[in-house]
Amino acid sequence: MAQEIKPIVSKEDTFDRLEIRIGRIISVEPAAGTAKASYVIRADFGKFGIRKSVGRVTHHSVEELNGKQILGILNFEPREIGGVVSEFLCLGVQYPKAESGEATPITPMVEAKIGGKLF
Repeated sequence: MAQEIKPIVSKEDTFDRLEIRIGRIISVEPAAGTAKASYVIRADFGKFGIRKSVGRVTHHSVEELNGKQILGILNFEPREIGGVVSEFLCLGVQYPKAESGEATPITPMVEAKIGGKLF
């Protein structure tokens, strides 16, 4: 059975409203107060500053994540997760054969300019 597709929306009313930028992970530590295993990620987005995110990317080691470039949505409302204010959404895809919600971050194939916009 085919998966139902969501309604078609305009790029201008959806995608263009998102502030999706390239950042570099500068620190990763286990998140203490979350219901499921998570990390607190600090990422440098250049002129957009250093921001924190709580994410379920724990199939990766701290060492594997540190220094990686990632994509983050910077203009979602901050959200408290496990006692930490998450200031951006780290974009990822489902980690293969992992529990629902466990992700691997989306990274560019080549080094990109920190703060660069996804388009």
